[in-house]
This record gives sequence, structure tokens and C-alpha cells, in this order.
Amino acid sequence: MADNTFKLRIISPERMFYEGEVVMLECRTTEGEIGILKNHVPLTAVLAPGVAKIREADSEVKAALISGFIEILQDEVTVLAEIAEWPDEIDVKRAEEARIRAERRLAEKAAHTNLARASLALQRSIARIEAAKK
Repeated sequence: MADNTFKLRIISPERMFYEGEVVMLECRTTEGEIGILKNHVPLTAVLAPGVAKIREADSEVKAALISGFIEILQDEVTVLAEIAEWPDEIDVKRAEEARIRAERRLAEKAAHTNLARASLALQRSIARIEAAKK
């Protein structure tokens, strides 16, 4: 184990999504993008839908994280994600259709439309599409 790594666990309701030693984690919180290295200041934050970039010692992988919480300690980070998906698990066609539906709902601004829900659906679909890109 290298001196600059920390333990990362990403847990979703369905499974232990990821567990390993990493050099860096980049993800999106409700306050903006965050990059985490070993010895990061302790922090708890709310995740926003986005792409997580996980840098291991000799490679980088990415995944879609859809909402949840992140707890950052000096040498350990735990992510509790509502949904966590690897790029090959994402149905890009379905995500594109969800993006189009959400954009249409937001553009219509109908009285019966829940705009917050439509906005979150748009963010989720964009996160999935971005994660699935090669």
C-alpha cells in the first residue's frame, strides 16, 4: 500500500459497490465538485447526481453516483449512495430518453409539473450519460 492512498468504500442499498485503496476521489456534492486526497480535512457532505472519478495507483475508473452522503476522514472515505452504477451497467438509450422527458417538463412549466423533481431527473440522466461516455 502506497503512502498516498486511502481506503474508499462506496455502498448502495443493493451492494458494496466499491472497496479499495485509492489515490484520489472526485465527486459532486450539493456545494460543488470536490477532490479528495489522503489527509483531507474531515467532512460530511450531501452528494448530488454526478460522475465519480476514482483514481487508483495505476488507473482511473468512473461511475455514476446518484445522491447520498459522503463521510471524509483523514485516511478513509465512505460514500452512501442512493444509486451507484458502472458505465457498462448504464442503459444510455434509457438515460437519453429520461433527459429528453425532463427537459420537456422543465420547458413546459405546467402547473401540475413538479419542477424540482424534473430538475433532479435531468441531473440523474446527465450523470448517467456522462459516466457512460468513453
